[in-house]
Amino acid sequence: MAVADIKRTTTSGSAKPARRPKKLTGPQKAAVLFLSLGEKRGSALLQQLDDDEIQQMTRAMSGLGSISSETVEQVLTDFVQDITNGGGVVGSFAAAENLLRSLMPGDKVDGILKDIRGPLKERDLWARFNTLSENVIANYLKGEHEQTIAAILSNVNTDVAAKVLPILGPEKMHNVVERMIRMEAVPHHMMQQIEESLQADIMNAGAQPTTAEQHQRMADLFNKLDRNAFDNMAPELEEKIPDTFNAIRAKMFTFEDLAKMEAMDLAKIMRGVPGNTLPTALRGATDNAREAFLNALPARSRDMLTEEMESMGPVRRRDVNAAQALMLDYARQLADDDQVRLPFGEDDEDIF
Repeated sequence: MAVADIKRTTTSGSAKPARRPKKLTGPQKAAVLFLSLGEKRGSALLQQLDDDEIQQMTRAMSGLGSISSETVEQVLTDFVQDITNGGGVVGSFAAAENLLRSLMPGDKVDGILKDIRGPLKERDLWARFNTLSENVIANYLKGEHEQTIAAILSNVNTDVAAKVLPILGPEKMHNVVERMIRMEAVPHHMMQQIEESLQADIMNAGAQPTTAEQHQRMADLFNKLDRNAFDNMAPELEEKIPDTFNAIRAKMFTFEDLAKMEAMDLAKIMRGVPGNTLPTALRGATDNAREAFLNALPARSRDMLTEEMESMGPVRRRDVNAAQALMLDYARQLADDDQVRLPFGEDDEDIF
């Protein structure tokens, strides 16, 4: 069955309804038919179309928007009862993609969708936009026209939109929601302009690290910096940028901090590091930190570690730093896997 056949089927042989809530083109009526049939039956029908017809169908489906049950009944007179029970349908790019992928190879689907929504960068835009903070999205939208806001929020995940709307304020939220309810399909050229603006105005800016992320990056750098070098520069940094430097230092996780961990967690870290990493790292530790490490071990293991440290020859500072950095990295890895708990965080009490 060709697209033209579907159009003839949906536009003839049935009584016209009393009212016409939304005027649809032939391809749009065919798209309603496919969406109403569902993925399984729609896929079987779609297999009978050629590539040009599939592309035409997909374009109509992706721009269809929300269709009322009255309009669906007008198009699908042979399925009045089913449509009445099930209500309207929603045409979207995701629905079109799911339907295509159920019956075509992935590379062929990608080629069809690329022509409709543009290059991969643009298709990924909304997925990346959904990951932004609701405050970032809301602050950007506050300067936009309400119709533009409605178009944007109609394309993001509903849980994201639900968080953004209240931040806009009661009046604007009410107006935007009303526009979203009344909204029909946004013309392709207008949606393309919106996406280009989002990419230029917010996505590129969103790729930049936040202040907290930059502070954490500097804290990680200082953690791995030679201890003498850090100690030499710290007083000057604290004098010139005291607030920023202290915020960074608060995020630092040093080898000495490991001594504040629970004994079982500390023992797990010590058991997991390779070779002579542990004795080398402890050779450069403070007496209090070294004692905490040793006390976390059983008596026999403690004696063996003490003997190993005493039998070692001179150890260079850079080797000590490397060993301590390795243990810190391993501790973070275990913490990420929820196998140990690091001795800092917002919910942690101070440990002395």
